[in-house]
Amino acid sequence: MSYLFTVCGRAGSKGFKNKNLKSMLDVPLIYYTFAAIYVFIRKYGKEEDFQVVLNTDSDELIRLAEQQQKLKVMVIRRSEDLAGDQVPKVSVIRDCLIKAERSSKKEFDIVIDLDLTSPLRTVEDVKNAVDKKRARPEVDVVYSVTHSRRNPYFNMVREDDGFFKKAIASNFVTRQQTPVFYDMNASIYAYKPEALKNKEAGGFFNDNADAIIMRDTAVLDIDNEMDFELMSVVADYLIKNYPEYREIFDQASQMDSVVKKSQN
Repeated sequence: MSYLFTVCGRAGSKGFKNKNLKSMLDVPLIYYTFAAIYVFIRKYGKEEDFQVVLNTDSDELIRLAEQQQKLKVMVIRRSEDLAGDQVPKVSVIRDCLIKAERSSKKEFDIVIDLDLTSPLRTVEDVKNAVDKKRARPEVDVVYSVTHSRRNPYFNMVREDDGFFKKAIASNFVTRQQTPVFYDMNASIYAYKPEALKNKEAGGFFNDNADAIIMRDTAVLDIDNEMDFELMSVVADYLIKNYPEYREIFDQASQMDSVVKKSQN
């Protein structure tokens, strides 16, 4: 099979300025994602079966991608019409697919997107998503989730006409009685290429999808400075106590050390 990995990051961010350029535990965020791809290819594939694409309008992200020496990365400079903060990410990944196919003159069986700002993943998480997509070729996407800490039938509420009430009206008295919900943790997506090309971007996740369950790391995404500080604390704990997270950190650190040596 032929696989396309996509890594997408804009130069700016309204909620948290330059979040894609942040370093966590002194290692750039992008190297955690590159490291997960690198370890996955080394463990579970052949290099010729994979292509890795970085889609960005950030000169600094391009520099980081080009200066590390472990992973071969094709850079796609993001066009202005895809650089706005209201553009669905699915549209950007579709652009990666079309341009990678054109460049390589081949078609891909699965497109795997790894998010820059949800880096607390293991290589087994990536493998689980890829394996499930391979096992279910009929679904449009397999994405990663965690068990939800809140439930709309039990302890999520909304404001309505000056009053607060349960998000979904119910008479459940314990959370264990309620239907199970999950949080999309925005870390891993494994797409069917045909769906990427043809399905409406805005409603992509409304139907014909499957999911894998990842460890709940409590921080779902980096949207502000506190999110980033909390994620750094969680990352430090996971790396010190779990070899599968240490594996990714070690490879990311090696990528970063090569770049820093080249600058001295």
